[in-house]
Amino acid sequence: MKTIRMLAMAAAVPALAAAAQADTKIGMITTLSGGGAGLGVDVRDGFMLAIEQDGRDGVEVVIEDDQRKPEAAVQIADRMIQSEKVDIMTGIIWSNLAMAVVPAATAQGVFYLSPNAGPSALAGKRCHQNYFNVAWQNDNLHEAAGAYANEAGLKNSFILAPNYPAGQDALTGYKRMYEGELAGEIYTKLGQTDYAAEIAQIRASGADSVYFFLPGGMGISFLKQYAGSGVDLPVVGPAFSFDQGILQAVGDAALGVKNTSQWNKDIDNEANAEFVVSFQEKYGRLPSLYASQGFDTANLILSALDKAEPADQDAFRAALKAADFASVRGSFKFGDNHHPIQDIYVREVIKEGDVFTNKIIATGLKDHADAYGGECKM
Repeated sequence: MKTIRMLAMAAAVPALAAAAQADTKIGMITTLSGGGAGLGVDVRDGFMLAIEQDGRDGVEVVIEDDQRKPEAAVQIADRMIQSEKVDIMTGIIWSNLAMAVVPAATAQGVFYLSPNAGPSALAGKRCHQNYFNVAWQNDNLHEAAGAYANEAGLKNSFILAPNYPAGQDALTGYKRMYEGELAGEIYTKLGQTDYAAEIAQIRASGADSVYFFLPGGMGISFLKQYAGSGVDLPVVGPAFSFDQGILQAVGDAALGVKNTSQWNKDIDNEANAEFVVSFQEKYGRLPSLYASQGFDTANLILSALDKAEPADQDAFRAALKAADFASVRGSFKFGDNHHPIQDIYVREVIKEGDVFTNKIIATGLKDHADAYGGECKM
């Protein structure tokens, strides 16, 4: 497995000398190849943009590709903790990988900051003082979608998601808020690309709408096949299936779809406006939801390093909990279980020139906290 070292150093110095000077070492394990690689690339690029903009000496970021394989992620994490001696870990996209890595990492005294995966177990009974989620708890965007479905008058949804922790949390979250009936509920195979059987079931179900969570290439495959099937039921989803990197591949099939997100490029604050411009200038593309989460995660770490070093765990933990940074989301704070309390928006897929993107049309849930905090005994 290839290791990428990125050193945030003001002066150009040889790599070995720079590494020796690093005061804080961050280990990033994320998906950079195979299915879902675009998500990991965006998290990495957003994170490193913030590190580079900060420009401080003494921060080293070691990046490795987990290939979306739990066993690979575990091996990399062990090496980073035991050999690389990282202070902080981040980067994991997929909840099954997070469940394999995070408990062991935090038990060894390492801080883990999630820029994406937010499994319910780590928000509730298996929470840990050294674990912070900077994105969401998995259910959150789906809860907002359920609330939107009620407002839109949808009464009989057919719902589907992959059979892994985030997929299970997704449908749980939707059902927590949704007040209508279910025409059907399916868990698909993680990584599945052929949805002919599922679409046939939707057609025969009597549903008045479809709610699905299929991130990355899974969502691209489903939407293209759904658009070509002749089934014309309205589709609702979370941002994961309608994010910037996915929309260009889906094209016209996504236009008009309503989806839920805690971020969008048109959130009106200075930090977000500057982030969107600087990301596009550096990478030649609009930032995605995942890029925004990587950017916020890095800036949270940097804000904590302004106050304490990771070796002083109590002080560093308190600095993270304070979340004293300019989030691209605007309003942002942590609950007692170290998961965000934040607004979640309803977006609509639109076209700006030749580019498919999203615009915010409503606030779905205001200052929303997750449902598992009461189970956390920190």
